[in-house]
Amino acid sequence: MSTTVTGRRSPNSSKNNLHGWAFSAPFLIFFLMFLVWPIIHGLYMSFTGQTLTGANNGFVGFANYGEAFGDPDMWRSLGNTIYFTVISTIPLVLIALVMAGLVNMNLPAQWLWRFSFFVPFLLASTVVSQFFLWMYNPQLGLINDALSTFGIAPVPWLNDPNVAMWSIVIATVWWTVGFNFLLYLAAMQNIPQQHYEAASLDGAGGWRQFFSITLPQLGPTTVLIVILQVLASLKVFDQIYQITAGGPGGSTRSLVQYVFETGFTGYRLGYSAAISFIFFALILLVSVSQIFFNRNRSA
Repeated sequence: MSTTVTGRRSPNSSKNNLHGWAFSAPFLIFFLMFLVWPIIHGLYMSFTGQTLTGANNGFVGFANYGEAFGDPDMWRSLGNTIYFTVISTIPLVLIALVMAGLVNMNLPAQWLWRFSFFVPFLLASTVVSQFFLWMYNPQLGLINDALSTFGIAPVPWLNDPNVAMWSIVIATVWWTVGFNFLLYLAAMQNIPQQHYEAASLDGAGGWRQFFSITLPQLGPTTVLIVILQVLASLKVFDQIYQITAGGPGGSTRSLVQYVFETGFTGYRLGYSAAISFIFFALILLVSVSQIFFNRNRSA
């Protein structure tokens, strides 16, 4: 005789579900308290005139968003952020690729190369910022001292609006390129050696192998690095705030710093929340665009 299974759940199944919810409860509580609720409360705050002094003008609708879209300081900060993202992403990808290629060539003392390339990424942003503040010092800085030996006049690295952002980019590349280097190196070492052996038998040299085998195989890794780098650069704050504080004349102030200053220096929490959600929408748009681009590229 065959037995039929009824729709009733067994006691063991209900017990297992209860245990699963019990194990998940601590994470869910912290997730709701420190992520979901702040987002909901911040969204509500963006529609109010709330200030840090305690004064609350009540619900103002889309007035904060309208003011933000007409705020030249916000647009300038957003322009600085996009400019930093563009000029930092390119060297962070290219230099990481070159570094990974050098290490992958089986040079002597590979552990030393890997250590020296990756260890700056482990440093705190405050350490890196103080290090480059000394390096960029116009009188005592090592960089200007080295330039003077070649007869080059001292460069006002942090005082010239045309140079200050590039100074931040140099510090950022030195600090964070190690992570991209590690991703590229892992991808290179996963390329089957049979491809290179077959290319060698066909007479392909090192450069030909690199452009015909290595680069195409690194395509998915390059896309991943670009996505991660763009998202990280759009959220830049630490090194800019600690090295230049957004100066000179606001030429390096990022949008995140403008949100911080609006809320905690200008005391306008509602307005800063509105700018935050405009920025969130921009990052979301960039993320979705890159996802669709990658899907179309794969197809």
